[in-house]
Amino acid sequence: MTDKPFLYVVVCAAGVAADTGMLITAAQERQWEVGVIATPQGLGFLDVEAVAEQTGYPIRSAWRAPGDPRPLPDPDAIAVAPATFNTVNKWAAGIADTLAVATLCEAYGSGVPTAVLPSVSAQLAAHPAYGASLERLRDMGVAIADSRPSPGTDDFPWERVLDLLPDADGRRGRGRKDE
Repeated sequence: MTDKPFLYVVVCAAGVAADTGMLITAAQERQWEVGVIATPQGLGFLDVEAVAEQTGYPIRSAWRAPGDPRPLPDPDAIAVAPATFNTVNKWAAGIADTLAVATLCEAYGSGVPTAVLPSVSAQLAAHPAYGASLERLRDMGVAIADSRPSPGTDDFPWERVLDLLPDADGRRGRGRKDE
């Protein structure tokens, strides 16, 4: 481990999740040390060995047993990307039924800066629960990047979620407002 601040990257089950390494690289270039927490379904979209090699940490997806050591340090910030319809709605409702969503729910109580980059189809984004969930997350202080339906995998704007977080040196990022 280094003295760099620690960023949790929470990954959900969206097609673009296969390219999470792009977000990890961008975060590392901004001087973050990175650990990944995946939803159980999101885990299947990742190259687990490649991500563990890139970050130096195992991907977390399930709770650890009592007495097991904590595999990741506490986060200084959290980037949720890609965030799915399911995760956004469960997080806003406080349904902490996975390690990933429980981590996000705890972050609110801990005051950890958190930003989210959704990857949601136009059809799901039209559902009234989704808009209400985004509004609740905003009210909780979560920075939300581009809440419109997601672009294709070739042009997913990974760095946008990092722009909403404080820089690794503690200064504000490029902005904390919705884009």
